[in-house]
Amino acid sequence: MAAFSLFSSSPRRFILVIIVAVVTIHYVLSMLHNDYSRLASFSNISEKWQQAHDRVFNSTAATLPPLFLNDTDYDDDLSVVTTTETETTTTTELIEVPTAETTTAVDIPSPPKRANATFVFLCRNSDLNGVVSSMRQMEDRFNRHYGYPWVLLNEEPFTEEFKERVRVLTDAPIQFGLIPHDHWYQPDWIDEDRARAGRSRMMAQGIIYAGSVPYRNMCRFNSGFFFKHELLQQYRYYWRVEPGVQFFCDVTYDPFVYMQEHNKVYSFTISLIEWEPTIPTLWSTTKEFIKRNPEYLHPNNSLRFLSDNGGVGYNLCHFWSNFEIADMEFWRGEAYQKFFDHLESKGGFYYERWGDAPVHSIAASLFASKDQVHFFRDIGYRHDPFQHCPSGEDWTRGRCSCDPKDSFDYAPNSCLKRFEALYE
Repeated sequence: MAAFSLFSSSPRRFILVIIVAVVTIHYVLSMLHNDYSRLASFSNISEKWQQAHDRVFNSTAATLPPLFLNDTDYDDDLSVVTTTETETTTTTELIEVPTAETTTAVDIPSPPKRANATFVFLCRNSDLNGVVSSMRQMEDRFNRHYGYPWVLLNEEPFTEEFKERVRVLTDAPIQFGLIPHDHWYQPDWIDEDRARAGRSRMMAQGIIYAGSVPYRNMCRFNSGFFFKHELLQQYRYYWRVEPGVQFFCDVTYDPFVYMQEHNKVYSFTISLIEWEPTIPTLWSTTKEFIKRNPEYLHPNNSLRFLSDNGGVGYNLCHFWSNFEIADMEFWRGEAYQKFFDHLESKGGFYYERWGDAPVHSIAASLFASKDQVHFFRDIGYRHDPFQHCPSGEDWTRGRCSCDPKDSFDYAPNSCLKRFEALYE
């Protein structure tokens, strides 16, 4: 009762007693326990308080908008901060741009130099499987690195199935063109009775495509009209591709650019002897044109490739045009245009069976310099039944799938030796 009265009657005395007790206990514990002395020191208490303060502040700071931390402009209502994701990203980019620029310069190669060129593919809807095979090989062996466009031409509209099957083969642009009627079909002025008689004679001789008018349409179109098609007007160089051909080797450079930089107008991989019964009057018609227009004969021409007697007769050598990379400006030029018009006037595409291969070969050999015609020795190619397969380093570098011993280059009916002799 007395103790209770003491505390209740004098609060100051009560507080003083509590303080004395706490100090006494603290002193006794400090004397008896070293760890208690260290933990209870003022400096340690201050350090612990600061760590607790930092944890609370930093944890809160991590959730605050960056602009707030940077003391930049923001709305008075902090619940609607004006920072945007774009602005934040921009800040990050300012820090990382030097590294990104360095990486781009080292890791991303410059795009390859390209020529103004395209692939030209004359085909029908019925050729679909052969078209797919040829395009797939061309893309795998060459064009996947360059992305040159494709122009596919047909005398009839391509079906949607055809277009769908072809489009998946490449990322390069593809255009499907319809051949104008007058560029394809036998002209009305051709004497059909005479033409039919000529076909019958060749059929009797067992000549391939002897009785085919569509084949003659194709030869005439390829000789004088394909480069006039509206889809090809924007291009200068072309690479002709046909259904069912094979490309044996990787093409490790750009043949179009090679043609451009070396001023080539025509190139080939296979050359051979033409069937004489298909072109009995082609050479005499050519000589008639040259006699009338001697100015078109190039002074450094390749006549020796075509003739073994100074032009008196034609030895039937020609470049196989189912493979050709050429300059369409050459075909569009005055010399060739007048030459084709002269041939056209004779009707030999239908009365006989003049092929675009001998027509192109004669023109390139006579109207261009021999240095402007090129043999692509390192491009492996097959059009049944003949093929050109590279050899040596060309074969190895191109990872060619053909047998280098199986090549038409120096077969008895090949004209490659005559071509090579032009440069000896």
